Amino acid sequence: MAKETLTVPDIGGAEDAEVIEIYVSVGDRVELEQSLIALESDKASMEIPAEQAGTVLELLVTAGDNLAEGAAILVLETDGAAGADTEVEAAVEPESTPEPEPEPEPEPEPEPEPEPAEVVVSESAAVEQNVVVPDLGTPDAVEVIEIMVAPGDTIAEGDSLLVLESDKASMEIPAPFAGVLVSLAVGQGSEVCQGDLIAVMSGVEGEPAPAQRAESAPVSAPPLAAAPVAAAAPAVKEAAAAEASPAGGHRGAEIYAGPAVRKLAREFGVDLSAVKGSGPRHRILKEDVQSFVKSSLRGSAPVAGTGIPPIPAVDFAAFGEVDIQPLTKMDKLTAANMQRSWLNVPHVTQFDEADITDMEIFRAELKAEATQRGVKLTPLPFLLKACAAALQDNPRLNASLAADGENIVYKHYVHIGMAVATPAGLMVPVIRDVDQKNLWELAAETAELAQKAKERKLKPNEMQGGCFTISSLGGLGGTGFTPIVNAPEVAILGVSKLAVKPVWNGEDFQPRKMLPLSLSYDHRSVNGADAGGYMTQVVSMLADIRRLLL
Repeated sequence: MAKETLTVPDIGGAEDAEVIEIYVSVGDRVELEQSLIALESDKASMEIPAEQAGTVLELLVTAGDNLAEGAAILVLETDGAAGADTEVEAAVEPESTPEPEPEPEPEPEPEPEPEPAEVVVSESAAVEQNVVVPDLGTPDAVEVIEIMVAPGDTIAEGDSLLVLESDKASMEIPAPFAGVLVSLAVGQGSEVCQGDLIAVMSGVEGEPAPAQRAESAPVSAPPLAAAPVAAAAPAVKEAAAAEASPAGGHRGAEIYAGPAVRKLAREFGVDLSAVKGSGPRHRILKEDVQSFVKSSLRGSAPVAGTGIPPIPAVDFAAFGEVDIQPLTKMDKLTAANMQRSWLNVPHVTQFDEADITDMEIFRAELKAEATQRGVKLTPLPFLLKACAAALQDNPRLNASLAADGENIVYKHYVHIGMAVATPAGLMVPVIRDVDQKNLWELAAETAELAQKAKERKLKPNEMQGGCFTISSLGGLGGTGFTPIVNAPEVAILGVSKLAVKPVWNGEDFQPRKMLPLSLSYDHRSVNGADAGGYMTQVVSMLADIRRLLL
C-alpha cells in the first residue's frame, strides 16, 4: 500500500475552475478513470478522473473551491503494490503448496459455458478504439441533434456518425476509421465538448478468423481483467454523480447546470434556483430556461431584468384558417440575439449614398480576368476593403465595450462578418484579416463561406471573432433600412439596392450609380462624429477606389 496525492491535470489553460460537484467521499473505493470531481470554468465543464485505483483517505477540496492545473484533489491509498503481490502469490502458490491446486482447477470447468462471450470480449478489448469529438473550433458544449448509426452497424471511414448543433451551426461527425460500431456513449439531446467520448468502434470489419481468435486466447487474461473495469466505469460515474446530485438539481446551495445554460440565464435575467431541471440527474437544460421564460410571459410577468410587459396571447384561429409551424432552432436563436441586442444597445442609424459608377466600370473590365480565375467579382469585396481601411483609421468602430462597462477593448485585427440568408435562417460567417487580403482572395473566400452557410457546413470558429458586420439586401430592393448591431460589435453597415440617379456635377445633371448605405452604431461607445468620419471615408473610397491604395 502507498499514499498518493491526486492533482488536477492539464485542463486547457483554464484558471480558477470552480468545483461544482464531488463524486467521492473518504473511505470510498475508487477505480481507474472513475470521476472524482466536476470542474466548471467560464467556458466549459469537465470531470476529473482518477489516475490510479485505491481508497480515498482524505479529501482536499470542497464544493465552491477554485482550482487550477496541479492543485491537489485528494489523498489516495493506492493498491498497485498489493495487486502485484497478489499476482505473484497466485503464480507461486500452485508450485509451493499442492493443496490449493484442486481449488482453482474446478473453476475452469464452468468456463466452457460462457467461453464464447469471453472470447468476444477478449477480441473486442484487443481491437476496440474510442471515437471522440474532434476539434469543433469552440470550447462550448454542443447538442447532439441526430444519431445516424446503431450498435452493430458496419461503418466505412468517413461515414457520418451523428450530427451536432451549436448556437450558430450544425455539423456531422465522421468516423475516423472503418469498423463495426460496438456501442454509443451519447444519445439524442446530449451535450458534448471537444474530446468527449462518442462511441466505441472495433477496427476489424466483418467476422474475425478462427485462427485470430485462437491466437488471442492465451493473452486474453489482462484484457479480460481490464474489460469489466472499463465497462463499469460509465456506470460508476453515473451512480456517483446521481448520489452527489439530489433531486431537484441542487446540492446545498449549488445549481446543476452547464456554462452555456448559465450564460443563457444571465442573458435573460433568470434565477436558476427557480428553474426545474429536466435533464439527466435533474440537470437544467437550455430548454428549461426557455420554458421558464415562456411561462413567465404567459403569466403576464415581465422577464427578470427587462421590466417590459409581454405581448398578450391572441387566438388567431378565431378570425380564420391558420397554419402553425414551429420555428427552426436558428430562427429562435436569431430572434433571441436580435432582441437582446436591441434591448441592450442604444441604436443610432446614419444614412448616406456612395457614387460607385467608376467602381462598376472597373469591375466590368475585370470580368474576363475573374472568369479566368474561376471567381465572381461582386461589389462585396470592394465594400470589405473599404470598410476594413476605414476601421483601421477609425478605431472607435473597431472596438467592443468590456462586459464590466468600465473599459473599451480596441482590436488590432480586422475581421468582418457578412450576413447570409439561408433556408435555415440568418447566418454570419466571418472573413478574417480583411485588411491583409486582395480583391481576388476576398471574392473567393466570400463565395466559399456563403456556400458553406447555405449548406449548413460552417464551423463555429468560422462565425466568431467579428469586429464589424456588413448586411446587404443586394437586389432585393429598398432605399435603406436600419440594421441591428451584432453585439458585442459596435457597428454594422446596411447596403441597399443600387439605383441610377441624376447627380449635379456643378454644370449639369449626370446619371450616376448610387449605392444607399446605412450605418447603425452603439451610441454608448460611438458618437456622431466617429460615425460621420467613418461613413465619409467609406463613401469616398467606394467613389474612387484608388484611395484604397493610400
